[in-house]
Amino acid sequence: MGIQGFMSFVCSHSHFFLELKLKNTKLIIDGNNLYHTLYFDSGLDLVHGGDYDRFTDVLTKFFESLSVCNIQAYVVFDGGCDISDKKLETQKQRFKDKIKMAQNLSEGRGGSVLPSLSRKVCIQVLRDLQVPFVQCFSEADREIVALANLWNCPVLSFDSDFCIFDLKAGFCILNSFQWKNIVSVKETRECYIPARCFSAQKLCHVYNNINIVLLPLFAVLTGNDYISLSAMETFFTKVHLPGGNASHSGRRHVRIHGLLNWLSKFRDVEEAMENVLNYLRVRDRDTIRQLLYSAMEEYSLQETVNLEQYFLRGLYSSPTAVKLNLPDWVQKALARGELSPLLSDALVLRRVFLHAQVEDIKKPSAHFITKPVRKLIYALLLNESHGLQHEAQRSKELHVEEFDRLEANLRRSTVEISNAYGDISEDLSLSKLPQLPLETRLNLLLRGLDLRAEDLQFVLPSYKLIVGIVSYWIRRAEPKVKLYHLKALIMGIVCGEAFNIDNKPDEHEESITLVCEQIRRLRIEGAQHRRLNLEDAHILCQWQCCLLMFMHFNQLLSTPLAEPDITRSERTAVYCIYQAQFVMN
Repeated sequence: MGIQGFMSFVCSHSHFFLELKLKNTKLIIDGNNLYHTLYFDSGLDLVHGGDYDRFTDVLTKFFESLSVCNIQAYVVFDGGCDISDKKLETQKQRFKDKIKMAQNLSEGRGGSVLPSLSRKVCIQVLRDLQVPFVQCFSEADREIVALANLWNCPVLSFDSDFCIFDLKAGFCILNSFQWKNIVSVKETRECYIPARCFSAQKLCHVYNNINIVLLPLFAVLTGNDYISLSAMETFFTKVHLPGGNASHSGRRHVRIHGLLNWLSKFRDVEEAMENVLNYLRVRDRDTIRQLLYSAMEEYSLQETVNLEQYFLRGLYSSPTAVKLNLPDWVQKALARGELSPLLSDALVLRRVFLHAQVEDIKKPSAHFITKPVRKLIYALLLNESHGLQHEAQRSKELHVEEFDRLEANLRRSTVEISNAYGDISEDLSLSKLPQLPLETRLNLLLRGLDLRAEDLQFVLPSYKLIVGIVSYWIRRAEPKVKLYHLKALIMGIVCGEAFNIDNKPDEHEESITLVCEQIRRLRIEGAQHRRLNLEDAHILCQWQCCLLMFMHFNQLLSTPLAEPDITRSERTAVYCIYQAQFVMN
C-alpha cells in the first residue's frame, strides 16, 4: 500500500516528527519494506542476479544494532494478495513497471528490481538470528498497527500508509532510522539509535486540529493502491482547496496541503463524504461513495489477527482464511513463513504474478523452465477431493492464471491442470498432505525433479535437493548450461560453506580462512572486470527460478528434503558466472 506523494510531503515537514533515542523497547518492523529498503539503500547489485551474501551481512548488522540497544524486533511480513481484487489493476501496472525496469537494467540503464531470492534470504537470516517474525495471510499493515498499539511501541517502515493510522508510540521512518550510527552514553553505558518518529496527532494539530478519523478519507482521495487518483479528478477540478503556505513545492504537495486544510472544516467522515460527492455528477455519487468507503476499510482495525497470540503462543488464525475454509496446517505454515505467498495466491485467488528479473528480454521468460513443476504445485494446492470428481469436471475447474512477460510486455496465461497425480494411490487432498508418509512426499518431489531416489542415494542429505535442482536446470535450461556455469555454481556452494565455517570459532581452521580471503580478493578484482552478458544472465535467471520454485514445492510437501542455505552461496556463484573467464581460467 502507499499514498501517492505523501511520504515525500511528510518528510519535508520536521514539525510532524519527534526526535527519539530508541532503546529498551519492542519494535514492530514492516518486513516487506525492510528487505526492500535495506537492499536498495545498501548499494547492492541489481543486475547480476543478486548480491545475497552482502545482503545477509547487511541484515545481520541491522539486527545486531537493534540488539546492542536492547530493542526487541518483531518482524511482520505481508502474505498473499488482497482477495477482494481491489488492487488488481495497481498490481498489473506495477508488474508492467518492473518488467520495464528489468529491461532497462539489462540494457545498462537505471531501475530498481529486487533480485528474486531476496525475500527468501531475509527469512533464512531471521531464522538464523532467532528474530521472531510472522507472515500474515494478506497485507500486514493493520495487523502491525494493532500489535504496536497493544504493546505501545513504535512501527518501523517507509510505507506512507502508516502516517494515516493513530499509532500511540509513533511511526519511525526507515530512511531516518540511524541504525549504523549507534550512540553510546558514557554515564549509563546504554546505547540508543537516533530516529525520527512521525505522529499523526501532530499532523492533525498543524492542520487546524483536523479530526484524525478523516485521515483515511484523505488517503483515498489523494490516491492509494486501492483507488486511482483519476477517479477523483472531477472533484479536484471543481473544489477550491485552500492555498495555505506557499513554501510547499510541487503540484502534488500543494494538493495534499490544500486537501488537509479543506477536510479540517468537517466534523466527521459522513459530513466530509457528502461534501466531496456534491462536486460529482448525481448519477456517479452512489458508485463513488461505495468505492471510497470500500477503500477506507483498509485503514480499519476491525477483524485484525491477534499477533500477540502468535508471538507468545504460536497461535495464528486469520478471519479471512477461516471464511475460506483453508486447512489449519496451511494457515500455520503460512504464518511461519514455511509456505510462500505465491502458493497462497495460487490457492486462494488462482492467480500469481511471477517475479520480474534482469534477463534477455528477447528470449522466452526464464520462468518457462519451471512451468512443469508449477503445474504439479497447483494440482496439489487445488486438489481437495482426489479421485472423487469426474475427470472432465476436475480439468475444467482446476486452473491458475499466471502473469509473466512476453518480451517487454505483460503476458497473462492460464495453466490448465490435468490429473497430474492420477497414478498415486494415496489421497492427495490439500488438507491431508502433511499426513502422507515421508516416502510418498519424497516421491512427489522427485517426480517434479524428474529423478529417482537412487539417483541421489550417494549425495549427502543436506545436498540432495540442491543437486536435484542442478540436474533439472542442466537438462531444461535454454540456452544450454555451459561447463563454466556448472563450475561457478559448485564453487559458489563450496564458498558458501567456507564462509559459514570461517564464522564459527570452534570450527576455525587456517586453510578455511585462507580460502575465504582468496574469495574476497577475487570478488574485489572481479568487480572491476564485470560486465553483463545477457546469455549468462538468462541462464542464471533460470537457475534461480528452479531453485526458488523447488524450494516452494519442497515446503508444500513439508520438506521431505533439507532446505538449502542460500544466504551465502548464491552471490559467490553470481560473481563466478559473470567473471567466468577471469575466475576460471
